[in-house]
Amino acid sequence: MLPAFSRAPGAPPFLIAGPCVIESEALCLAIAERLKAMGEELGLPVIFKASFDKANRTSVNGFRGHGLEEGLRVLEKVRRETGLPVLTDVHLPEQVKAVAEVVDMLQTPAFLARQTDLITAAAASGRPVNIKKAQFMAPGDMQAVLGKARAAAGTDGGTIMLCERGSSFGYNNLVVDMRGLVIMREMGCPVVFDATHSVQLPGGGGDRSLGQRQFVAPLARAAMAVGIDGLFMETHPDPDTALSDGPNMVPLSELPGLMRQLIAIAALG
Repeated sequence: MLPAFSRAPGAPPFLIAGPCVIESEALCLAIAERLKAMGEELGLPVIFKASFDKANRTSVNGFRGHGLEEGLRVLEKVRRETGLPVLTDVHLPEQVKAVAEVVDMLQTPAFLARQTDLITAAAASGRPVNIKKAQFMAPGDMQAVLGKARAAAGTDGGTIMLCERGSSFGYNNLVVDMRGLVIMREMGCPVVFDATHSVQLPGGGGDRSLGQRQFVAPLARAAMAVGIDGLFMETHPDPDTALSDGPNMVPLSELPGLMRQLIAIAALG
């Protein structure tokens, strides 16, 4: 069951977590079971996330995933066997219908925040949607994106949320302007902070992106203090061997400790 997306004062945030991409059924199930146990121990609402396709890889040689059909099969099995709600990305409007029949929540990638057909198709699916703010857009620019989604969904925004994932800053670098979290929350929708993609160094490795995972925890703590409803963090048992986005992912063994810190900050109000 999906959580309430708008966080009450003092309540814990909801957490969207999982591997960047579906590497295998076994890995997804193992991670999901650990996330479920952590959520039950900490009283933390958890949504499992993994992508069936990474359509925006830096290089043509980057691992994209196993495709729509196999990806949805794995996500459906994770949902059935763990009871966790599941989320995945959609890159094309024509993917939305099939994906929405399997998952509990959709996500639109940051690079595609200005793609009207995708935003409106996702919002009209009947599923909650996490819209990632583009790296090249100001927080205030997301008002228009939110307007498109609300018009398509016919909702006041309770199931449409905006996600901060850093802004382009020169070459191969991102920065997080914490004012953006306040600006987007004032639009009257839940706000999510993507703590792992915010420390990415896009294209920093030439044919791949790099990352600075040592900054995930400080940025997540800061965002929680500023005021957010949910957190997005990609995690993996061994990020250094992950097939996508390893440099910015949180080791699975370290996630419970970090979430305890964040829940404690959330409890302050």
